[in-house]
Amino acid sequence: MNATLLQAHPILRKSLALLAVLFSLAFGPFATAAENEGAIPEGEGSTTVTVSGGLTMTVFTYKPQDYQSGGMLVVLHGLTHDAENYRSYAKAVADRHKLLVIAPLFDKEHFPGKTYNMGGVKVNDQLAPQAEWAYSRLGEVIKAVQVREGNAELPYTMVGHSAGGQFVMRYAALMPAGAARMVAMNPGTDLFPRTDWEFGYGFGGLPPECRDDAALQHYLAAPLTLYLGQADINPQHPELDKSSAAELQGAFRLERGCACFDYAKKLAEERGWKFNWRKVEAPGVAHFARKMLDAKEAEEALFGEL
Repeated sequence: MNATLLQAHPILRKSLALLAVLFSLAFGPFATAAENEGAIPEGEGSTTVTVSGGLTMTVFTYKPQDYQSGGMLVVLHGLTHDAENYRSYAKAVADRHKLLVIAPLFDKEHFPGKTYNMGGVKVNDQLAPQAEWAYSRLGEVIKAVQVREGNAELPYTMVGHSAGGQFVMRYAALMPAGAARMVAMNPGTDLFPRTDWEFGYGFGGLPPECRDDAALQHYLAAPLTLYLGQADINPQHPELDKSSAAELQGAFRLERGCACFDYAKKLAEERGWKFNWRKVEAPGVAHFARKMLDAKEAEEALFGEL
C-alpha cells in the first residue's frame, strides 16, 4: 500500500480509516518477523530490523539487568553515523531510569549527508514517497522492537544530538505523535514553524496540506524539548551548516536553537495555539553528545513534565 505524505497530516490522522492504514503498516510482515526473534537480551548488543523496500538496518541496543519493561530510549546519532557510540553514551541514563536503549544506524550508503538529518523528504527538489523517508524507517524500527518486547504500546522517549537533533525536530513536525518526549540536542539547524523558508529550515516547498495552520499546530503541540549546550557557540565548527538558509537562523547552534524556540512560542501565543515545547540549557557544555547526556540538566530535558 502506498503511504503518502497525507498520512502524516494532523487532521487526516484523526480519520479511523487512515489510522487503520497506519496500524497495518506498523505491524506488517517486518514487525511480525522481529517478534519471532524474542526480546532484546540484557547488556550491550545489536540486532537487525528489515524495513520498507527490504532495507536491513542495524540497531545497537542496551538493556539494564534490572529492566522491568519500563520504557525505551530511542537515540539518534550525528553525521558521524556512530550509532554504537551513541548507544554507549545513553547507558548511564538507561541504568538510572531502567530503560531499554535502541540506537538505529542510518548508514552512510543509504542515508548520505542531509538524506539523514533532513529525512530524504525531498530528492532533487521532488517529494519522495513517505515510505522512503528516514523518519518512516525509524517508525518501523520502533514498532518492530516494541513487538519483540511483547508490548506494542511500550512507551519511549526520543533523543538525538547534532544531525540527530535535526532529525528529531523534523520527525516531530511530519510524523504522527507517539513519543512521550522528543529531545533535540544541539541541532545544527532548526525547523522553524514558518512557510517562507524552504523545508529543512522551514515548511516552504511542502504540499499545501502539510504546511497549513493545522500542520503548524501539530508541530507546536509536539512534546519537543530543545536541549542546548550554552558553550555550543563556535560559528566555525567544522560540522556546522553555513549555508545562507542556515545563517538566517543565527551564527551558531545555541543562537539558532534559542531563536527557533522564541519564534515558535511567539507564534503559538499570537494564534492561541497549544505550545508543548520546552527549552533546557546545559551550562558549560559545547558540542558533545556524551557531556550533554551526562549533565544534570539532561534529566529535565528527557523526563521533565512528561
